[in-house]
Amino acid sequence: MSAAAAEPAGVPRARMMLQRAHWAATAFADYDYERTRRIVEAVAEEAYRNAQRYAEWAVKETGMGVVEHKRRKNEACSRGLVEWYGDHDYVSARIDPEAKVVELPRPAGVVLALTPSTNPIATVFFKVLLALMTRNAVVVSPHPMARESSADAAHRLAAAAVEAGAPDGCIQAVEEPTIPLIEALMSDPTTDVILATGGVAVVRAAYRSGNPAIGVGPGNVPALVDHTADLAAAAERLMDSKAFDNSILCTNESCAIVEERCAAEFERELHRHGGYVLAPDEVPAVRETLYPEGRIRVDLAGRDAARLAQESGIRVPAKTRVLVAPFPLVVPEEPLAREKLFPLLGLVRVPDARRGIDAARAMLRIGGGGHSAVIHSRDPRAIMAYGAAVQVLRVAVNVGGSTGSSGLDTNLAPTMTIGTGFFGRSSLGENLQPSHLINMTRVAYNSEPSEVFGDFSGLEPWSAAPEPAPVQAPQRSANVDEARDEIRRIVLEELRELVRR
Repeated sequence: MSAAAAEPAGVPRARMMLQRAHWAATAFADYDYERTRRIVEAVAEEAYRNAQRYAEWAVKETGMGVVEHKRRKNEACSRGLVEWYGDHDYVSARIDPEAKVVELPRPAGVVLALTPSTNPIATVFFKVLLALMTRNAVVVSPHPMARESSADAAHRLAAAAVEAGAPDGCIQAVEEPTIPLIEALMSDPTTDVILATGGVAVVRAAYRSGNPAIGVGPGNVPALVDHTADLAAAAERLMDSKAFDNSILCTNESCAIVEERCAAEFERELHRHGGYVLAPDEVPAVRETLYPEGRIRVDLAGRDAARLAQESGIRVPAKTRVLVAPFPLVVPEEPLAREKLFPLLGLVRVPDARRGIDAARAMLRIGGGGHSAVIHSRDPRAIMAYGAAVQVLRVAVNVGGSTGSSGLDTNLAPTMTIGTGFFGRSSLGENLQPSHLINMTRVAYNSEPSEVFGDFSGLEPWSAAPEPAPVQAPQRSANVDEARDEIRRIVLEELRELVRR
């Protein structure tokens, strides 16, 4: 059996996609800033125009989330993304005469973008636009649960890019993603970098592929509420965050850790803003239903609070947006202390903020290291102590975690890919940005003051060329005429031989 015949179905065609992407990336790397910018803006506008359509399609296809909230994410990751990076240039040379250094942005080449089922379209928009801003080609490999909407979105963006002048093949999508196919794409030498957003298994496979990979880890976000917080605002923001897209973002809060002295008032505020605090006899039913044998019910990810209550056999008010489950201790044996991808919020009371910080650290040891944390407080000392103690790389202050840590409601870089750094065993230590998809070639002059730095003004790196050598007029020699006579003699003899035949 030939090697090609032994490959999983679809792999040969996928390898051709990578080769096509390689060709496109090679051509794209010569584009200047203005040509690149036109393509990015055209693709972003096409994505923005279709934000609602794909939000509806994603919810219908996956059964997860809320259309209105997915639309907001889609808009933020299209026009919003271009507005955020409006004055950034990832194409032109950067010249520093004082340091005598010229920096040349170099695209990665072919980006393999793995996208999840939880935030499918927003992640497609996000990764495609980052690739285009940096003149990379991108092959989107969607999660099988969201493959139809994700592939269609990628094809639509590809058409808009080509119409705006991009090389054909700079955006492609895998139509029938399978595990063997994805593994083959990740390990293919034509893949220059993998952007892995998804479960732990996917990220670890990306790191094992042998190709450069940017992967992220899971969240398990603690939210500390101290007695100095505006409790009404904190409760409202927390409920809004947990209800946002039915808690499908990995930046959503997993547990609220509340000082005892303000806990009763805070619970009343939670109730006022759509939270249902479970009675002591209701918590076991919810725990056993949503975490059977200690494992999260994946089929309930992204479902609303009413569905969670129905599955658990409890009755809640009609306006309930979030189930709140009190439990006493943050320990590994407690499922309610782990990540939640549905509108269920754990609630732990602590004697004071210091003990609250300890509880948050314990949560992050269970899961979510390097990811995100939230604090509601008006005490700078508590906020600083919390930020220094928790092993995460983003702490959202007085804002919902879902939209705060992802940059939608803060001035962090807007993203659908959260780096967890050394704490979370990730190669990325911040929100994924365009700068992570380029390397810089640095042209550095001799630092001696006597060495004069060149004038690079007006030079485009990808079209600049040295002056050609002057063309020398051919020198005629006496041997030239002799050679011509000899050639003429040989030709005539050949012709005579032909005539005799």
